Amino acid sequence: MRPNIHFVSCLLVAIFAQAATCQEPMFRLTLAGQVHEGTPLRFNQQQVLMLTRSGKLLDFAPEQATDYAPASGPFRSYTAAEMRGQLLREFGQGFEVSGGGRFLVVHPAGQRDAWAPRFEQLHRSFAHYFAARGMKPQETRFPLVAIVFPKQADFARYATAEGNHASSSMLGYYSPATNRIVMYDTTAGRTIDWTINAETIIHEALHQAAFNGGLHNRFGQTPRWVAEGLGTLFEARGVWNSQQYTTAADRVNRSQLESFRRYLPRRNKNAIADLVSSDRAFEQDVQGAYAEAWALTFYLSETEPKKYFQYLQTTAAIKSFVPYRSPERLRDFTATFGSNLDLLNARMLRYLAALP
Repeated sequence: MRPNIHFVSCLLVAIFAQAATCQEPMFRLTLAGQVHEGTPLRFNQQQVLMLTRSGKLLDFAPEQATDYAPASGPFRSYTAAEMRGQLLREFGQGFEVSGGGRFLVVHPAGQRDAWAPRFEQLHRSFAHYFAARGMKPQETRFPLVAIVFPKQADFARYATAEGNHASSSMLGYYSPATNRIVMYDTTAGRTIDWTINAETIIHEALHQAAFNGGLHNRFGQTPRWVAEGLGTLFEARGVWNSQQYTTAADRVNRSQLESFRRYLPRRNKNAIADLVSSDRAFEQDVQGAYAEAWALTFYLSETEPKKYFQYLQTTAAIKSFVPYRSPERLRDFTATFGSNLDLLNARMLRYLAALP
């Protein structure tokens, strides 16, 4: 006899609701043949969003889960040792897992200790940059995981299995859903000069650090220009390595500055308003949107750092799983930087034009 799907849905929702008064209750369930432990973040009779102990967000219909029951104790993340074991079982032969502090890096066997220190270094630089500006990122709740594949084809297969399209030009990405960085080694392990992969590593490590350090809300609709602007900002050596490269010129992302200058002839006069009020620019003109996001982020962080970091806190405080609509986005931006966007635009263009 077919199970009563509606009954199963109601039962699972009832189990979650019973524990909703506890602080982050933990449940165990089976989904697609795999056992998961986690805590429900949002649930109803149609959908459950559950944060697992690995930091992954599961999105499923209640009737898809079986063998569900409360687990002992409140929700807790995996320890680094537990996560290491999970990753070794997941990726198997041909890969090793390095690290043991904040970062665990899955990489081709034989490259031990080559990758984890790079991510640890970037995380320290990230914390230093914001601490020097009066913002202390939160401690990360989960061990941070990066997957480094040896070849683009391996990377593309994994990305496709995760539901991400990996174009031939894509070198890596950070997934808020899995909380992992996924990339491939463009040097194929032939060199220890990690700067060949540097921009991808830095950009994606910044995303992961920001979403785990409280600068972005991982489960909210963080404006894309905020996330990508910060990512491209950190690609400049004077930002990600500000203790060694200390001049203002070192903080300029030269490739994005050149991209912005090439974009200027086709730039809309309302570009700032369009950028801060929606993510559509990234669908219509990807290179232009990235350049605009970097330009605005760089200008604000250099000329009005107090307001910029105040605005970061505003966008980090948006509600999880709730739409962040255009009027609200524009309102929050103008509440911080003023409503005269024409004046802001003119000042930004003058500032950028004066850069060597």
